Amino acid sequence: MRNIVQRIWQAPDLRKKIIFTVAILIFYRLLTHISTPGVNIEGLKAIFNRNNILGAFSLLTGGSAESFSIVMMGISPYINASIILQLLAVIIPKFENLKKEGKQGQEIINRYTRYLTFPLAFLQSYGMILLLNSQAPIISDVSDWKIVLPIMLITSSGTVLLVWLGELISEKGIGNGISLLIFTSIISRIPQLIGQNLSLITTGDQQLVVKFASIAIITLVLTIIVTLFTEAHRRIPITYGAQKRSSVDSSLPIRVNQAGMIPIIFAVSILTFPVIVAQVFSSSTNPLIQSVASFILNHLQETGLTYISTYFVLILLFTYFYVSITFDTDLVAENIQKRGGFIPGIRPGKQTSEYIKKVSDAMNLYGGVFIGAIATIPLLIQFTFSEWNLGSAALLISGAGIIIVVGVVLDLSRQIQTELMLHHYKKLY
Repeated sequence: MRNIVQRIWQAPDLRKKIIFTVAILIFYRLLTHISTPGVNIEGLKAIFNRNNILGAFSLLTGGSAESFSIVMMGISPYINASIILQLLAVIIPKFENLKKEGKQGQEIINRYTRYLTFPLAFLQSYGMILLLNSQAPIISDVSDWKIVLPIMLITSSGTVLLVWLGELISEKGIGNGISLLIFTSIISRIPQLIGQNLSLITTGDQQLVVKFASIAIITLVLTIIVTLFTEAHRRIPITYGAQKRSSVDSSLPIRVNQAGMIPIIFAVSILTFPVIVAQVFSSSTNPLIQSVASFILNHLQETGLTYISTYFVLILLFTYFYVSITFDTDLVAENIQKRGGFIPGIRPGKQTSEYIKKVSDAMNLYGGVFIGAIATIPLLIQFTFSEWNLGSAALLISGAGIIIVVGVVLDLSRQIQTELMLHHYKKLY
């Protein structure tokens, strides 16, 4: 470890990139503590303490939601915009052609994503204001646009600022900027959670000690498992060249977890939307609306088996759906054929495409079950502790958070190794 740090410090370009990245991330954390004017912060914290779903949202935003900071919305509107553009690429030929144009086409899609981010953030901020105000009066008058509109503009602009900071990191720093912002949001809450658990342990309750030790061990085990599965892939052998003497053997890696975090984001959106709407209408004077809202809230609790099982199934289904629109096996088979390559024992063209799709579907099954299990295991732990009357329990990082953290750390490690190799070659030549 010490040797790696020395090598990084001796590489001027890499050192500058890391310092720049750290400076941007510190600036981001400072932004999360700047509250938006006109909001009752004490009432807001009470809402997040008693609402598990909003507490999970606060965890992903690094606590900025609890203080209603100027970057309260985080970069979730940007992620939603990216997902919408990817879906449009399947429906609209123009976007599909842009995807095939390579880097230039991707830059145009990224530009459209930025344009879509602000209106999504603007609408999402209004929905969040209505939701939070339905739980407690955090804003004096939500019907007064002179009060609400400035808050919406500030929080929406905060999202745009975060997207710009993320792109600065990607361009001048090290790593994927957007992923690093999410990563920072997640790990920033870990010291607070550890402190809260340790303060409870000091009371001398042996049950609390056992529970905290169990949570720490389970978190560590899940992190190791996620690391192994994130790196796991199957290689499809490919031979280039018609003649054996001039042929070159290569391979096409198909990852087990091809979809990453996207299926979890889809599943959470589908499950939380009716819950949020039900929470808004739970105090309705209409008996029918109130009964429907109560039914949804009773059957879609995070610690309920109905929620957990539905969550798992949705993740599995969205894994297949997302990979089917992002991994074009026909295009892959066509590119292999154009370069004079073939899979041994498989005819070029349609049969190659069908074979790659078969392998991809098998990997999707393993990947979908894997990320579904990782996402639902923490919820099952909470359900078990609740059923055994052991109190509430939560991992130091959620299952989704573990997948994000491991993916970012591995990607960052690969980029640092690449930069170190480039520095080494520059010294040689």
